[in-house]
Amino acid sequence: MKIFELIGISILVFLILLIEWRKLYPNQKKEKRMLVALTAMSLLLAILLLYFPEIPGPTQLISSIFYPLGKMLK
Repeated sequence: MKIFELIGISILVFLILLIEWRKLYPNQKKEKRMLVALTAMSLLLAILLLYFPEIPGPTQLISSIFYPLGKMLK
């Protein structure tokens, strides 16, 4: 059943990309490349979270980095 969710996410991402692409002027090549790159990274993250929902988020990363520092400051 995850294949249907994957197809739905891909369709939504493609529609968002298409809508945003039309807003850019033809001479904005760097902006178009960045739009495609960020959209591709977002799609990859959505697929990873679909298949591996237990992946730690950015909050766990920040707390694991700064927790020892907080203990040293006390």
